[in-house]
Amino acid sequence: MRSLLASLLFMGAAHAESAGPDPDALARLVHQDCGSCHGLTLKGGLGPDIRPETLEHYDPEVLQIVILDGIPDTAMPPWRPLITEAEAAWIADYLLKGSTE
Repeated sequence: MRSLLASLLFMGAAHAESAGPDPDALARLVHQDCGSCHGLTLKGGLGPDIRPETLEHYDPEVLQIVILDGIPDTAMPPWRPLITEAEAAWIADYLLKGSTE
């Protein structure tokens, strides 16, 4: 867990200096870190199904807020300390467009 946290902090620091979010790193984050609760295929697990057909009724901005601030009294943690708003927006768009295979 410590190495994951260090990697995420490094990734965030590296992105702060770059032109924008790193799609490859963020796709890995979705599948590995989000997948640890939402299932490796994102069909659900401890957390709910987060495939496009189940998220299509959400606005990207709402998903971005959930990603950044989590959901109180649930297992959904806030990612704000580890990722930027631009990265959260990218993840929300990634989930909504179905780029989760």
